[in-house]
Amino acid sequence: MQRKYFQNLESYAVATELELIEVTRELGFNEHGLIPVITQDATTKEVLMLAWMNQDTFTETLRTGYVTYWSRSRNQRWVKGQTSGHTQELVSLSIDCDGDAILCQVNQKGAACHTGRRHCFYLQADNQEHTVRVVSSQPTTQKS
Repeated sequence: MQRKYFQNLESYAVATELELIEVTRELGFNEHGLIPVITQDATTKEVLMLAWMNQDTFTETLRTGYVTYWSRSRNQRWVKGQTSGHTQELVSLSIDCDGDAILCQVNQKGAACHTGRRHCFYLQADNQEHTVRVVSSQPTTQKS
C-alpha cells in the first residue's frame, strides 16, 4: 500500500530537498516498529543481505556512517561488524517510493553473511531441475 505522504512526492521535481526528520516520521515501520533494509555493495552493486532497522538504528546509521540494524533473533541493536570487524561503511541510503523499504549502499569490509560468505544469497533455486544449489563457498575466515 502506498503511503499518502510518499505518493505526494511523486510529483516533486528532481533535486527537491526535504527535511530528513519529516521524511523519517513518515517511514512505514511495521507493527513491530521495523523496516526492511536491502544492503548492496556500492561498487559492484551485488546484493549482500536483507536485514531490519527500527527508528533508532536508522538514525544511528545516518549519524555514524556505519550500518546499524535491529536483530529480530536477538531482539537487540546490532552494529554490523562490531564483533567480527566485517563492517559496512554507509555510502548512500535511499528510501523506496512507498516509504516502506530502505536501500543501503555500502563499502563492505569482509563478509556480509554470518556464515562467512561474501553475501547472504548463496542458495540458488533452479525451477527446471527442481533443486536448490549452493553457489558460494564458505571461506575459512572469521564469521560476520
